[in-house]
Amino acid sequence: MTSPLPAATAPMSAEEHARLAAQLKSRRVARQRVQNVLAYAVLIVIALIMLYPFYWTLITSFEPTGNIYEAKILPKGVSLRNYAEVFSGTTVPFWRLILNSLVICVLGVTITTTLATLAAYPLAKMRFPGRDLIFYAILILMVLPNEAGLIVNYITTIKLGLLQQTNPVIDAVRQYLAVVLPGAASIIGLFLLRQAYLGVPQELIEAARIDGARELTIWRRIMLPLALPTIVAFAILEFVAYWNSFLWARIMLPDKNMLPLSAGLLELSSTFSTNSRAVMAGAVITIIPILIVFLMGQKYFMKGLEGAVKG
Repeated sequence: MTSPLPAATAPMSAEEHARLAAQLKSRRVARQRVQNVLAYAVLIVIALIMLYPFYWTLITSFEPTGNIYEAKILPKGVSLRNYAEVFSGTTVPFWRLILNSLVICVLGVTITTTLATLAAYPLAKMRFPGRDLIFYAILILMVLPNEAGLIVNYITTIKLGLLQQTNPVIDAVRQYLAVVLPGAASIIGLFLLRQAYLGVPQELIEAARIDGARELTIWRRIMLPLALPTIVAFAILEFVAYWNSFLWARIMLPDKNMLPLSAGLLELSSTFSTNSRAVMAGAVITIIPILIVFLMGQKYFMKGLEGAVKG
């Protein structure tokens, strides 16, 4: 005997189709909301963990008294005395430290950015034997820590006579250069700018060469405008690096009045041996220019890094 055929299911109406689609959509939306809530919760926790040290430094710099080594949410009092002592109670004038950092940053960012933009052009758009080999050989140097070049850079700086004492003005320029020149050739900058240049259509360059433009003209009028976001992003990174100069500046600069702000905080620490809140105030002042520069160039920073990665 043959088994009876299963009863045919009745076709779904349009209303039932719409109701089922609405249920599936609502479930998908609810699942997406749960995922978003979990993602934001994780990001908020990470942000709080990263921001709390800065917040702790900030509120401690305003406290007149109390234990600075305990975790806290709110300060135990508010006073500007610590900030006043930073500017008036140091052996090295605090304004001089800020001026030194500004000079070093302007000089360093200008030289480093110029060299990176120039060196990246032939490695990206000019054809010559061994071009890729040279580029990859330069990238290999990134595996070496910065401390590996301290001795070589120190000897080179001495041989160049950048620490000679002859004239106060000339000596100041030499010491600024002693801080800047060892980091003037940036491998990170070379990599970022080369990747940005690779995204420029080769047809533009060939058309300019046909019109008789020289390589420097092509670099200045075509490559620089199109790679401007990446250049700005790299300049911000270099500004942060030079503003936070510490180890090399402490090694090279014999005159404490020539120290940049980050290295000068050590003088604050020795001066305010019984008032660590003044050191906290100095650290807060050190962070403010970095935040201002980043906020001003945030749009170019994100766009520049995105373009360099895509290139």
